[in-house]
Amino acid sequence: MNDTAQSYILTFSCPDSIGVVARYSNLFYECGINITEISNYTDPVTNTFFLRCVFDVSAMSCSFEQFEARLQPVVEDLRMEYSLRCLTSLPKVVVAVSRYDHCLTALLTKLRAGALPVDIVAVISNHEDCRALSEWHNVPFYYLPITKETKSAQEQKLLAVLDDCEADLLVLARYMQILSDDLCTRLAGRAINIHHSFLPGFKGAKPYHQAYDRGVKVIGATAHYVTADLDEGPIIAQEVRAIDHEISVEQMVHLGHDTEATALSQAVRLHCEQRVVLNGQRTVIL
Repeated sequence: MNDTAQSYILTFSCPDSIGVVARYSNLFYECGINITEISNYTDPVTNTFFLRCVFDVSAMSCSFEQFEARLQPVVEDLRMEYSLRCLTSLPKVVVAVSRYDHCLTALLTKLRAGALPVDIVAVISNHEDCRALSEWHNVPFYYLPITKETKSAQEQKLLAVLDDCEADLLVLARYMQILSDDLCTRLAGRAINIHHSFLPGFKGAKPYHQAYDRGVKVIGATAHYVTADLDEGPIIAQEVRAIDHEISVEQMVHLGHDTEATALSQAVRLHCEQRVVLNGQRTVIL
């Protein structure tokens, strides 16, 4: 792919049927579109077809607007749920964090190194601890303190920041607050959380302490979409690290920071590259 400015990503899912591939590929051929990357999967349980492709429009035989118009009948006939964007149009991400900064540091470092295809437009926190880190990376920092009495008002301010930034994704990078059911619903499929445990085990508070009490031999971290059911959203990425009986719970916490940062960064990258498609309570990674 020589000119990413003329490349687009299409990701879609639809009920599986004979001719799905032919319908979209024939349209691409008729419009002079060159597919440069493709991945697809059919789930035999849900009978659903999933596809992600990157395509080049530099030799297109029609305008992009005409292509989009011709795509719509295919979308309707196949009952597709799809996402289409220019490859250079980076998703806008807002990161929410409390006091632990290891996940935020990893995201900002990867962004600075060009290893994360996103635009981090803001950092939100209920503490001031990460202000200096955010501002050093030239990312606006919003201090939104919260108490039990002010939770509703604080979430409205959080939503206002997301709206003002035109954010595509909210990343909870060890944001030690439980979002309200209403906020979870409004952000469905657009909010990713990192849980410091290998879910579905050890949900809720102090998972490392739970793991220590059970004498586990591996610890892990799970990045998942946020839902109203605490720590039960569709899983995107997981990381593990082997341990033994000599590791204290304090050491587990420190070792776990690496798995948390890695799993969250991986999940954000996969989501923003449009590689993640929801499949009920599961995800398909293309």
